[in-house]
Amino acid sequence: MRWLFNLSFRHKIPLWTSFLISFSIFIVGAALMTRAYEDMKSAVVISADNLGHTLANTVAPTLLHDDVWRAFEIVRSPLRAEIAKTPVQVDAVVVLTREHKVFVSSDPDALPMLSEATALGPDWERLGEYLRAPAGIKWPLVLEPAGSSYLYVALPITDKDAQLGHLVLRYAKSVFHPWFIDTLWQGLALGLLVLAVLIPINWYWGGRMAKPLVDLAQRMGMMMEKPPEPLPPDLYPYHDELGQLFQAYDRMVLALRDKAALENEMVKSERLAAIGQLTAGIAHEINNPLAGLITVVDTLKLRRDLDPRVLRNLELIDRGLMQIRDTVAALLVQTKVQARPLNPHDLEDIRTLIQPQVGKRRIRLDWSATMPAELPAPASLVRQILINLLLNAVQAAAEDGHVSLWLGRREDVESCLTIIVRNDGELLGDEQLSHLFEPFTSTRAGGHGLGLWVTYQIVTQLEGRIAARNIDGEVEFVVNLPLGDSPCSTASP
Repeated sequence: MRWLFNLSFRHKIPLWTSFLISFSIFIVGAALMTRAYEDMKSAVVISADNLGHTLANTVAPTLLHDDVWRAFEIVRSPLRAEIAKTPVQVDAVVVLTREHKVFVSSDPDALPMLSEATALGPDWERLGEYLRAPAGIKWPLVLEPAGSSYLYVALPITDKDAQLGHLVLRYAKSVFHPWFIDTLWQGLALGLLVLAVLIPINWYWGGRMAKPLVDLAQRMGMMMEKPPEPLPPDLYPYHDELGQLFQAYDRMVLALRDKAALENEMVKSERLAAIGQLTAGIAHEINNPLAGLITVVDTLKLRRDLDPRVLRNLELIDRGLMQIRDTVAALLVQTKVQARPLNPHDLEDIRTLIQPQVGKRRIRLDWSATMPAELPAPASLVRQILINLLLNAVQAAAEDGHVSLWLGRREDVESCLTIIVRNDGELLGDEQLSHLFEPFTSTRAGGHGLGLWVTYQIVTQLEGRIAARNIDGEVEFVVNLPLGDSPCSTASP
């Protein structure tokens, strides 16, 4: 039986309510059947009382004159087919003397004349006990012996206040059966109709009331796996105890989310602090040889006998070294980096640098960069942003895939430089998007997870905005950098 109590509320509530409805209808039906039986018996008693008074008055003179044949005709008259038109037919009529002997009966074979009433069977013996009782009997006397198939109605036969004997009418209970069965079928049909209406309503409302509890149990059961979700506000918009429970759950969810967010911020802060210490150490080790390299390149550029191709490569190396210096500086300080403005040569350098990776993976690169001779943006940092995003896009794209770059100023915001990089690689999941710019979070196997973090740090340093999303079956990164003192939107063109 315990398994029944372990059922879900979505089944237990409708089941218990259905049981209560069915049990209530059974009890009401049983009460109505009992009442119907009592009504039938009352109808029989009333009919018997009327018939008995008529027969008692008629048969009294025959007792006085000992006229047996006349008495026999009188007690037989209710049993004649042409007269017996009442729905409740008397089974036998017996006239008893004052000595409780049979004076006459409608069935002499079964109830012989002059026989003792007590000798006719247990029912008659029980009836005799009542008739011999002291005065005070309420007439007509109705007797329904236990286990008997007959109902007895007895009345006194009197003449001028002198009691001559008793008239007994016997009715077979089987005459009740047609009425009772008809009533039973009507009650059964009505009960089934009520059940057919109430049971579906009960299952609907029971399931609807249990659904919030089921959802609450499921969400709390997954609490150890992931932060729980709040319940929909329209799931149970009431303020009873159940509604207060759901409100308390929603408050708990908000508290857990705040706690998780605080823990994430603490972890992120600790991680950034460790990275900052690491970056400072690396920057110190890089800056020393980097300064020497820059000096060597500057010295070589002063020579007048250099081949033009060598000079062009030296300029490319020089811009790359400056980019390394400015990138390291941007990661170490929280102020704007003062650097030379961005020019078309920087974009040509970037395209040259990523071309080997593009050719190796057979990537189709769509390059759309519109800019004037110069833009008031730090060239080294913008170069680092572009290199990181383009290399990530090339590595994320499928073999023979597609990568596109759009760079320029938006028509609606002239003071904003927008960079859009797309690739047709695997789309990013919600979990990846939520932690995309955190350190050591990589979207591909073998990645160290620092490229996007460095890009995010540079964009933040420049007071810009960076965002990622899935659109039209591709992964899109959008960077918006201010070209002046006014901030720019994060929307894409």
